[in-house]
Amino acid sequence: RYSLFYNHLKNIEESEGGLDKFTKSYKTFGVNQLADGGIYCKEWAPGAEAVFLAGDFNGWNPFSHPYKKLEYGKWELLIPPQDGHSPVPHGSKLKVVIRAQNGALLYRISPWARYVVRDEDKVNYDWVHWNPPQSYIHKNPSPKRLKSLRIYESHVGIASPEGKVASYKNFTYNVLPRIKDLGYNCVQLMAIMEHAYYASFGYQITSFFAASSRYGTPDDLKEMIDVAHSMGITVLLDVVHSHASKNSEDGLNQFDGTDSCFFHSGYRGNHQLWDSRLFDYANWEVLRFLLSNLRMWIEDYRFDGFRFDGVTSMLYHHHGIGTGFSGDYNEYFGLHVDEDALCYLMLANHMINTLHPECITIAEDVSGMPALCRPVAEGGGGFDYRLAMAIPDKWIQIIKELKDEDWNMGNIVHTLTNRRHEEKYIAYAESHDQALVGDKTLAFRLMDAEMYTNMSVLMPLTPVIDRGIQLHKMIRLITHALGGESYLNFMG
Repeated sequence: RYSLFYNHLKNIEESEGGLDKFTKSYKTFGVNQLADGGIYCKEWAPGAEAVFLAGDFNGWNPFSHPYKKLEYGKWELLIPPQDGHSPVPHGSKLKVVIRAQNGALLYRISPWARYVVRDEDKVNYDWVHWNPPQSYIHKNPSPKRLKSLRIYESHVGIASPEGKVASYKNFTYNVLPRIKDLGYNCVQLMAIMEHAYYASFGYQITSFFAASSRYGTPDDLKEMIDVAHSMGITVLLDVVHSHASKNSEDGLNQFDGTDSCFFHSGYRGNHQLWDSRLFDYANWEVLRFLLSNLRMWIEDYRFDGFRFDGVTSMLYHHHGIGTGFSGDYNEYFGLHVDEDALCYLMLANHMINTLHPECITIAEDVSGMPALCRPVAEGGGGFDYRLAMAIPDKWIQIIKELKDEDWNMGNIVHTLTNRRHEEKYIAYAESHDQALVGDKTLAFRLMDAEMYTNMSVLMPLTPVIDRGIQLHKMIRLITHALGGESYLNFMG
């Protein structure tokens, strides 16, 4: 594993002029403004016969601005400035037009698009050129790297009592002060990377470089992170590099008209449970795309690190489907491990550690892959923390199956303390996985219907509410105390 990582790193140094240059590709790919006012466009579309840029700026003429073909399936286009101004105005709509191998014209959103919006009367998202005359400037430095995280996992859209999708501004002014007041020192944000299907809670990504426009503009998000930093709060992004939405009109799928491009073709490129596409981590341009994506979120938006979603699905060819993990080492070493994906995670952590050592990375891995949270130099995965995913399942099992007097303290303590030696864990009693996904919160499991009728301080506690509140507090106390080196709670 380490030699695979080392060879990749060496190749990047030799072919791309170093990891720093390679992972800055978000400044050259897509549509970028030049200092003289001109526009430079670059795409990777190995299956395309021809590539064009169309939009409001050229009256949607699909052929007036053709890209020039470069080697390795890349295409570029330079549009000179007009009277010193940008030929593509801020806020105008664009599309990459691709002539596929069968001659069909495909209108696509650039994989590198920074801002996509959906009109009320439409199903698909539109790509909007985001280049404001004055972008938001961060005023506050990032907080120092924390020794122990107290994470408030949150979703901007549901952070309001009103029955609507809440905004970045609402989160900035109404939610952040409460988080600070409650004693949390870290916010982990779900559903920021643009996703067409809102009910996926941000786990079916369509535009990886775009901050979701349903909550506001990119500048609103930058301001939100800046205000969090002013309060000394670290901000983590829930990053989904384990799979991508199957959408082709406003997603990555079939970008160049072929089944592959960013993904494995055929059976291997589809996740049978999530109905989504799977990245080809052995592909040079996929590595460029994903590593640059991480870099952009750190450098443009000032995120302080990432929680990597679906790491188990990445690590194994079987994606964890229909597989139990007993802890036997044969489960972690063998041909069923996707070494390309593991190598990508090592590269990602190495890049973040080298270029932004103050950033934190967390792995969501249910399998317990050994050394995932040890340094890359030791042959590990390079993550700082992993989620203690057995703990919430244990609490649900106990509440569902056992009477109060049958709770086995030895078994509870064993589950809370059973973790890999010298790897840091984040303990939690419940996260969005338990509270949202067709499930109930612990409070609802304990108190259920009486939550609606008997939670008033103006009346005496009923036995159900009394027991529920006491157990709720005790579960969180013992999880916080024994479960790991950091703690997480979900806003829902």
